[in-house]
Amino acid sequence: MRLPYLLRLPPKLRRRARRSRMATLLLILALALLLLLPFYAIYKPPGLLMRYLAHRWTDVLFRLWLPPHNKLVALTIDDAPSAHTRAILSALSTHGARATFFVIGGQVAGREDVLREIIRAGHELGNHGMHDEGARGLSDAELGDQIRRVEELIADAYRAEGRTPPINPPSMATGGGKRRYYRPGSGFFSDRMRALVRRLGYRIVLGSIYPHDAQVGYAWVNARHILSMLSPGGIIICHDRRSWTVPMLQRVLPELRERGYRAVTVSELLDQTTG
Repeated sequence: MRLPYLLRLPPKLRRRARRSRMATLLLILALALLLLLPFYAIYKPPGLLMRYLAHRWTDVLFRLWLPPHNKLVALTIDDAPSAHTRAILSALSTHGARATFFVIGGQVAGREDVLREIIRAGHELGNHGMHDEGARGLSDAELGDQIRRVEELIADAYRAEGRTPPINPPSMATGGGKRRYYRPGSGFFSDRMRALVRRLGYRIVLGSIYPHDAQVGYAWVNARHILSMLSPGGIIICHDRRSWTVPMLQRVLPELRERGYRAVTVSELLDQTTG
């Protein structure tokens, strides 16, 4: 009798060993899925998560839930103005889209005319602080100072165009007049920040469709992400100051129209709640 045959396990033990290996592989796969799930939820947050967030923090705007026939989405563009802003404006004009540009105050010097062009083209300006940094760790004094400084830059741009600067009523009601919006750097906020922003007359605006285009430099990947998550009332977050933003918009905007959607400002989206 040959030695290899003697070393083979009996059939019953071989079947048990195969089942054990299969169970181990399934366990590894389950653990991998559990580890990846939080990252997937951040990249493509499910509707239930968005509803929870909106219910948990009612003063923070994540999105609206509009009826299926009301195909509006708010387009928001962070980190304006930059050397790419005019090309973004051209793409928006070509496809009949409007957007809310969130302004970084430290980038305005020498580009004041770009802010005026944004307003002149029918878009609106929001407040994104003075610097491209996480806002959650700032003290109340520093955060308040940054918001006020950017507020003045935005107000100057509106006044230069003969427009009334945005101002929220003390009640922070969504209807009536132009509104003031603040988007914290990196998108993180705290209860302390929410209270301060509210006292300053702003509403925090985040979003529900974010392709992470600040880090992902592939226009086609970002475009597919946005288009895969479209639903009436969604808020798209994308970024100025990147060379791949215009190619992304050139993919997204015509497809939006093809599907019957219209890209609007945050204020235009909120008008849907006030008739």
